[in-house]
Amino acid sequence: MPNWAFDYILLPLGIYLARMTDVSIGTVRIILISRERKILAAMLGFVEVLLWLIVITQIMRNLSNVLCYIAYAGGFATGTFLGMVVEEKLALGHSLIRIIVPEKGEEIVQNLSQAGYRTTTLEAQGARGPVKVILSLLRRKDIPIVLGILKNTAPGAFYTIENARKTSDPELWKDSGQEGESFARILWRRQSRIRK
Repeated sequence: MPNWAFDYILLPLGIYLARMTDVSIGTVRIILISRERKILAAMLGFVEVLLWLIVITQIMRNLSNVLCYIAYAGGFATGTFLGMVVEEKLALGHSLIRIIVPEKGEEIVQNLSQAGYRTTTLEAQGARGPVKVILSLLRRKDIPIVLGILKNTAPGAFYTIENARKTSDPELWKDSGQEGESFARILWRRQSRIRK
């Protein structure tokens, strides 16, 4: 292989791919830290820094190669985007959905309960009169399902969704079946010990 092919094709491509990977890992790691997944975040941090060191070493050895700089910057931008896409697909953690409706509140609660979601209802006063505020804590991956139920029941309903960092109820992590229940309880006990 000629030197120019390595210097101007393979090396920049390798830098681009490595930087894209390490920034993707970094984005997911930061999100895991906010979700208090300490061990997994630490392992990803190790891989992230190792890749970064490899990349920066190659750039320092090839300071006159402008394509290395472009590959580094391009890998960073792509990695940031890719990390957000990966995290979105993983849908880690729980979210709190807050639904505010002047009518059809009972129907929304009934449909959510039938689908297996817990709800809490509050009576409140809005700018245009009395409203129902419906709160539900759910897994992030279930958000599209709940929004589908909401759209079918009350298409004009106002809602907000926010991340829930912690929950005091291990039952929320239960899957269907006895195996899922025991795993949820083990995980809950382990996280409780770590937090203390």
